[in-house]
Amino acid sequence: MPVYEYTALDKGGKSLSGIIDADSAMAARQKLRGTGIYPVDVKETSARPKDQASAPTSFSAFFRGVKAVELSAVTRQLAILLAAGVPLVSALEGLIAQLDNPNFKRIMAHVKESVNEGNSLAYSLSNHPKIFSQIYVNMVRAGEASGSLDVVLDRLAEFSEHQQALRGRFRSALAYPIFMACVATLILFFLITFIMPNIMRIFSEMQQTLPTATVALMGFSNFLKSYWWLIFLAAAAGALLVKQFKKSAKGQYLWDEMKIRLPIVGPINRKMALARFGRTLGSLLQSGVALLTALQIVRNIVNNVPIAQVIDKTVDDIQEGKTLAAPLSQSRWFPPIMVQMITVGEQSGELEKMLHKIADMYEEEAQARIMAVTAMLEPAMILCMGLVVGFIVISILLPIFEMNQLVR
Repeated sequence: MPVYEYTALDKGGKSLSGIIDADSAMAARQKLRGTGIYPVDVKETSARPKDQASAPTSFSAFFRGVKAVELSAVTRQLAILLAAGVPLVSALEGLIAQLDNPNFKRIMAHVKESVNEGNSLAYSLSNHPKIFSQIYVNMVRAGEASGSLDVVLDRLAEFSEHQQALRGRFRSALAYPIFMACVATLILFFLITFIMPNIMRIFSEMQQTLPTATVALMGFSNFLKSYWWLIFLAAAAGALLVKQFKKSAKGQYLWDEMKIRLPIVGPINRKMALARFGRTLGSLLQSGVALLTALQIVRNIVNNVPIAQVIDKTVDDIQEGKTLAAPLSQSRWFPPIMVQMITVGEQSGELEKMLHKIADMYEEEAQARIMAVTAMLEPAMILCMGLVVGFIVISILLPIFEMNQLVR
């Protein structure tokens, strides 16, 4: 059934807009009039291609994309409706009616139209891969195959909400240090480029030999004031080069390896990748997805090439008859304790539960490390700023002390 976008007026003359499904434009107009709405303009909207399913087509559309919180809310509501015995098409109609996001509303209308034509929900969702990820579609497919779609959707909503909460805690922990670093940088930039030249001009006019620290500070101040744009240009060029380097296979590998090797942030990135591995694999297996299929999905979720290569080797070894723990134990990126827990899970038949425990463990450890690092950042930034300000003050006071000695 086609989907139409409409602009209409209600009984009070207020302008309305939205989407509606009907057999034709005339049927859409009649359907709107039946609800007490008077259509002004009705036009058919067509589904976009797969690779453009959620890509913004304008500047304003970029800000009207589908948020993760909107997707998890719809997933939770759909699970509740299906568990209550509401047919799938009717449940989708109810969800579409209460959506505020026009882009999401249009996409869900196309999903409902596809389901109404006899396609499965998983197939209908797979036409919009930018909105519904691979893990989402595969879990829905497993739920439809097992007849427990409502349970799987509930797990999907819980998984999404858990990931959002984890990202929210990390962002909250890093927000204050990042804000402090930006403010400190701006203050020092203003101090060196605008305040310092006025003070140093007094010393220059006296034609007196200045201390080395003062000369160095004056030179840096003049350079920063005259060529500050060059610093920003160099930073932008460096960022562009890094971005281009990451596009190559070798560059992406080296970048991801560096992310998990760095002294302070490396262990955090590694723990987060392992937590993502455990949480995603556990959720997929719990929903009835086959192990090999689940691992192929997980390799794209971990967002790290070295760990993804280990997963690829694991898939090959499992096809040869090995267990999940055996190939992981040969990798330096998977700690022995994680391998032991997976081994116990395989032997006891509770692999899904053990993978969730692994995810909980590494998420808690990553969060604890982030809190410890952010707690150290504030005094470290204060110390660094104090040293810089102290150097500036000393550079100003040294010529004054020398002038006092000459006067005496």
